[in-house]
Amino acid sequence: MVSSFALKAITAFLAASPASAWLIGKEQTETHPKMQWKRCTGKGGSSCTNVNGEVVIDANWRWLHVKDGYANCYDGNKWNTTACATNADCTKNCAIEGADYRSTYGISTGTDSLTLKFVTKGQYSTNIGSRLYLMKDSSNYEMFKLIGNEFTFDVDLSQLPCGLNGALYFVSMPQKGHGQPGAKYGTGYCDAQCARDLKYINGEANAEGWQPSSNDPNAGIGKKGACCAEMDVWEANSVSTALTPHSCQPEGYSVCEDDGCGGTYSLDRYAGSCDANGCDFNPFRVGVKDFYGKGKTVDTSKKMTVVTQFIGSGNKLTELKRFYVQNGKVIANPEPQIEGMTGNSITQEWCDREQQIFQEEIYPFNKWGGMASMGKGMDLGMVLVMSLWDDHYANMLWLDSNYPTDVDASKPGVARGDCDISSGVPADVESKSPNAQVTFSNIKFGPIGSTFAQPANS
Repeated sequence: MVSSFALKAITAFLAASPASAWLIGKEQTETHPKMQWKRCTGKGGSSCTNVNGEVVIDANWRWLHVKDGYANCYDGNKWNTTACATNADCTKNCAIEGADYRSTYGISTGTDSLTLKFVTKGQYSTNIGSRLYLMKDSSNYEMFKLIGNEFTFDVDLSQLPCGLNGALYFVSMPQKGHGQPGAKYGTGYCDAQCARDLKYINGEANAEGWQPSSNDPNAGIGKKGACCAEMDVWEANSVSTALTPHSCQPEGYSVCEDDGCGGTYSLDRYAGSCDANGCDFNPFRVGVKDFYGKGKTVDTSKKMTVVTQFIGSGNKLTELKRFYVQNGKVIANPEPQIEGMTGNSITQEWCDREQQIFQEEIYPFNKWGGMASMGKGMDLGMVLVMSLWDDHYANMLWLDSNYPTDVDASKPGVARGDCDISSGVPADVESKSPNAQVTFSNIKFGPIGSTFAQPANS
């Protein structure tokens, strides 16, 4: 339903106009952790070649300080009004630092794996959550053309309880990020929520008009937001999971302002030109309550392989199919157990039926172009995002509990998981599950049927 990214940065960072460079600090060299993935060409995963990639943390998490000292340009959830009285002032007064990935952010990589820890207590501060991007090289994000291909990865989320989201998804953000230093320092993020919690929008600071969050000591929202199409391949914890495309107009990066952005961060969720809700397939939400979870058909107490197929050609996306592989068995998405719903994949017909069966009065996925828009976004090339976060806006109830909470849970579409409606409060999750983590590994990408042994009748 939502992809709220109220993720916490321990300090912050700045921006600069696209035409001018912003200052690079000298306290921490930026060295991207290396991470291999595989490009496949044969059938059934028989011919896959290693690709040497790397990952970078989003600029929102980085330390931003005055250029001639150590004072923060962004501290807690507020900007330094002296150094950043205007967006332009930030450009000339502040410097962004490199990241100490493991010690500060709890991020580590193996040969082909990425582990994200939830709470990391560093020497100077405590970090909560993270968001990273897969890079082609030190200055460019890896761009994926998804249509006609499949994307496969392994995931261990056995330690993710109610209220957390270990997410893997794609957005139509620019390959080089924005401004200077661009992608090397994790700039250029956008999504279908038209994210306003970003401190850097389209090469400029987002300091002017910044409103500190009332319930998050590390975050706030600015006047500007960054919008683009979003393909949520994997939003999940050990209780629930959802596969969700989000349409957008235009599909590529665009900037919105104030509550006209819509999405999670605005008073009117539907004021913008992107689909904040999405057309989702959550097994629990379509009535199959014994399919996904600890001890269930797809057992989240153990590592699993997740396969997503993007069926279509050119810029035409026709279907999204999902398989799981666990204990040597291929498991297809289940058939719904709600009257009137049929099929185990996402098509435009599925989305139309979902709107009808769930009685969605507002269904922005179709309003902003539906599967046709999602296909155009994919054709632009999309960046792979991997994150771990808690939700200061809706406590993740839209993923793993009853949502909205004031509607009868027996109404089709309301029950999304068996977490209690009182669960997911960030302060509780952070204090009770600080050691939570997610590991993504063994990423494979290639034409349909090239990354795993697909059943003959699928």
